[in-house]
Amino acid sequence: MIQHTRPTTARVHVGPAPTMTSDNEHRRPQVLISTMNDVPGHRVTSVLGEVFGLTVRSRNLGSQLGAGFKSIVGGELKGMTKNLQASREEVVQRMVEEAEGRGANCVLAMRFDTSEMGGNWTELCAYGTAVVIEPLG
Repeated sequence: MIQHTRPTTARVHVGPAPTMTSDNEHRRPQVLISTMNDVPGHRVTSVLGEVFGLTVRSRNLGSQLGAGFKSIVGGELKGMTKNLQASREEVVQRMVEEAEGRGANCVLAMRFDTSEMGGNWTELCAYGTAVVIEPLG
């Protein structure tokens, strides 16, 4: 079963702002990630294609037993929540690395996609369109 998250207008920055160190070494450039199809006040100057980050995770036995018990009594599955958050961060970072490798400074129309594989495995994917943007005017 494929589940899609609902698009939002939230934008996040991944990585530090571009700066120079005292040794004139460049730090990792900043990539804007937007779930929107454009960025207000900016124009797209180059479309570099689809980028994605992917991971497949399996649930460990302890988490499964805890989740099974918790499903009986109700409440948040904190171990599963923590694993999902870590997985989302991992796939977003992989997507950003691919976008940076193509020379992008922005990923537009970013989405998450998940699917179950083999009963105990979950695939999580972050994807979007790598672009170069610049401010208007």
